[in-house]
Amino acid sequence: MRHDYIQYQHGDTVLEGFFAAPDTQEGSRPGVLIAHAWGGRDQFVIDKAKSLAEMGYCAFALDNYGKGVLGSGPEENAQLMGPLIGDRSVLRDRLLKALETLRAQPGVDPNQVAIMGYCFGGLCAIDLARSGADIAGAVSFHGLLKPNGLEPQPISTKVLVLHGYDDPMVPPEDVLAFASEMSAAGADWQLHAYGHTQHAFAVPGANNPDLGALYDPTAARRSWQAMMDFFEEIFE
Repeated sequence: MRHDYIQYQHGDTVLEGFFAAPDTQEGSRPGVLIAHAWGGRDQFVIDKAKSLAEMGYCAFALDNYGKGVLGSGPEENAQLMGPLIGDRSVLRDRLLKALETLRAQPGVDPNQVAIMGYCFGGLCAIDLARSGADIAGAVSFHGLLKPNGLEPQPISTKVLVLHGYDDPMVPPEDVLAFASEMSAAGADWQLHAYGHTQHAFAVPGANNPDLGALYDPTAARRSWQAMMDFFEEIFE
């Protein structure tokens, strides 16, 4: 594969994403944005970009915090995420800038783009869909489902939510509210709930009982396969 770090800018913030693509591709290929969890654009999402490139996609691990900015633990991660959770219009515009950057990369089919994300990044995936952006799909892995508080937009993209039913950060009432929101927006949406499964189930090494975050290899495998089936559908 070919891969590189790509700088882009949103307002005064210099951002740095990681782009990976097949090195033998002919013509254009679907592109996938990958939104990181609350710690920043780390090795986990870089590895996901590489995995997707090996499968034939062009993948861009976006950066929401700024070049080289990574959290060192829950307290610092929350401080980094907080301003964007507090102003979802800024988050929306930052995601749209990442989308624009991915579409501009050589070999990317600008009409065949999706977003996926983990935890905070799952919320990012849903928020990009909520923006009304013209993308093919949005996938959330154990993402937060709280509405963004912005003016509702019709949602033309297909939405897939992969959710741990015992996730303490996303109680059942949030799931029900999300379902109502997506239906009201006219979205083609689906939600897979994994029983006896907590937050961060797709992240190897996640083991924080106090936060209710625990890796589950079965749910991780099932959710990844669900995402691949979804991509096969939306990129046909």
